[in-house]
Amino acid sequence: MGSQVPLEPRGRDSGPVFSGVAPEIIEDTLIHLATENEQYLSELPEQAGYFKETRIVEFIFLLSEKWHLDQSTRYQAVELLERFMIKQVEQMRDDRGSTEGRDQGQRSSWSSVRDQITNTFVLRLVSCVQLASKLSLHYSRVTNDTALTFLQSLKYSYTKQELLESELAVLNTLHFHINVSTPLAYVELLLEVLGYNGCLLPAKPLHQLCVQLLDFCYLTRETIYDTLLKIAIENSTPSKLQIAKFLTVKEDFMLLAVGVISTGVFILSPGHWEQVVEHLNFITGITPQSILEFSYAVVRRIVGSTTPEQHRGKCGTKSPEDRIPPQK
Repeated sequence: MGSQVPLEPRGRDSGPVFSGVAPEIIEDTLIHLATENEQYLSELPEQAGYFKETRIVEFIFLLSEKWHLDQSTRYQAVELLERFMIKQVEQMRDDRGSTEGRDQGQRSSWSSVRDQITNTFVLRLVSCVQLASKLSLHYSRVTNDTALTFLQSLKYSYTKQELLESELAVLNTLHFHINVSTPLAYVELLLEVLGYNGCLLPAKPLHQLCVQLLDFCYLTRETIYDTLLKIAIENSTPSKLQIAKFLTVKEDFMLLAVGVISTGVFILSPGHWEQVVEHLNFITGITPQSILEFSYAVVRRIVGSTTPEQHRGKCGTKSPEDRIPPQK
C-alpha cells in the first residue's frame, strides 16, 4: 500500500476475475440487467444510435486510451454522450418550438439548435468521458486540468468554470442517472454464468477477445446491423418501416453481448461453439438462430474488413485530435 502505482497500470486493469462471485448474486445481477435492458428498449427514442456514428465512437475510444482509462469507461462514455445528446436535442427543440411559429419558424429553430449543438459538442464529449472515468471502479480520474489542456490543444479556450458547468449540464439533463450498464457488463456477467453452468472455456483469453470484438462492433456498427437486418427480412433493400422497427435490435445490449461471446467462442474455441450457443439460449431466451445470424454478420464484417496493415495506415496512427469532427 505504501508504494506508488504508475499511472498507466492504474488505468489498465488486468481484467475481471471469474468464478469469484456467489451464484445467488450472479442470478440477481442477471435479472437486474435483463430488466434494465427491456425497460430501455420499451422506452427507446426514435433517434437512438444517432450519436454512435463511427468517427464519434473512434474519437472517444482514442481519447480514453490517451488518458489511460479502463475498458468499461469508453463504453460508458459513448452511452452517456448518446443519451445526453438525444435528451438535449429534444429539450432544445421543444423549447424553441413552443415560442416560434410553425413553417419558417421551425426551420430556423432547428438550424439554431444544430448550431448550438455543434458549438458545444466537443466540450460535452469531454465531459462525458470525465464523468465516465469517475464511475469506473479502477479509474484514473480525468482532472479538469487534463481536460482543459486537451481542449486547448484543439484551440478551444474554455475555462474551468465552463468545464464544471458542462458536467453539470450533462448531469441535470440526464437527471443524474448516469451509472447505466454497458454491453461489457452483460458480456462479463454472461461469461461468469457460462462458467458456473459448466462450460469449460478459457475465460481470460475469451474475455480479451470479446472486448476486441465489442470494440469492433461499436466501430462498425452500421455495417454489422445492416447485414443483420437484410438477413432477418431476406431482402437487400429494407423499407423505412423495417429499418425503424429494427431499432430495438440495434440497441439490445443483451443480444450484442450474446453475439460477441458466440463470435469469440467460434474464433477461439470452435469445438465449444454449439454448447455455448445452447447455454446462451437457455440463459437469455435469445434463439440459436438469432445468435447464429449475429455471429455471421460480425464474422462477415471481419473477413470483409481491411487488413491490419491497411487499417493501421488509415487510422491507427492518428490521435484523438486528428479524429475530431470538423468544426463549422
